[in-house]
Amino acid sequence: MKIKKWKKFASNVLANINNSILDIDVLLTYVLNKPRSWILCYEDYDLNSKEIKMLNKLLIRRFYNEPLAYLIQTKEFWSLNFFISNKTLIPRPDSEILVEQSLMKIKNYPYKILDLGTGCGNIAIAIAHSKLNCHVTGIDYSSEIINIARYNANNFNLKNIIFFCSNWFSSICNTKYHIIVSNPPYISYKEFFFLKNNLKFEPITALISKNNGFSDIIKIIKYSQDYLFNKGWLLIEHGWKQKKMIQKLFKLYNYINIQTYKDYSGKNRVTSGQKYY
Repeated sequence: MKIKKWKKFASNVLANINNSILDIDVLLTYVLNKPRSWILCYEDYDLNSKEIKMLNKLLIRRFYNEPLAYLIQTKEFWSLNFFISNKTLIPRPDSEILVEQSLMKIKNYPYKILDLGTGCGNIAIAIAHSKLNCHVTGIDYSSEIINIARYNANNFNLKNIIFFCSNWFSSICNTKYHIIVSNPPYISYKEFFFLKNNLKFEPITALISKNNGFSDIIKIIKYSQDYLFNKGWLLIEHGWKQKKMIQKLFKLYNYINIQTYKDYSGKNRVTSGQKYY
């Protein structure tokens, strides 16, 4: 079967998927290991049986709305390509706000930075890649997730970053940081009920938090005080409707210089606060 014939077949299968033409080309570039320009120029290329079988498997998964990033196991973030699996959240552009604001708080000396709930390591690696003189630590609760983050760090040949397993601060002993960042679970069970069709393929443990979405955020804001240097910064990504409650929590636990930043859609997305003493 030629590429152009398979593309026609695939476009019929994905007729109800937005941007299906682009998705089809991405699947072809992934399976054939060729750039999209090659796919467009060589539509008379004869696909072999192995390639067709792999393409059709991926096509079925996309038909059922599985995110393209999970199909090709790659997602771009901060202009870097990350390996991902369905054990980790898909990196989203709005999380780049967390990176931007963290970098703005780093001075000209080797900061120590902690990323809580690192997932595929995209936030920690983006910071480490941008500030090679800083020392970045990423933690997550699962060794399988940590191995993915380590794999990504090795791909970028970063020497200023480490990853290890910890349930929030459980395995961090007698260490302080200049900056702590986190994109924790912040969706409530009720919200997830309405969002589940969009998020059903992503790990639920990285999405849902008890106490109406605030359980993990409260722990992070409360206990980060013990792991920050004086005047150190905590930055948390959160839901766009959570700004007021997040700021109240920062004030409750004696942070100062509290500020919330909007994402690329103009919605409140990241809040930072500074340890007072």
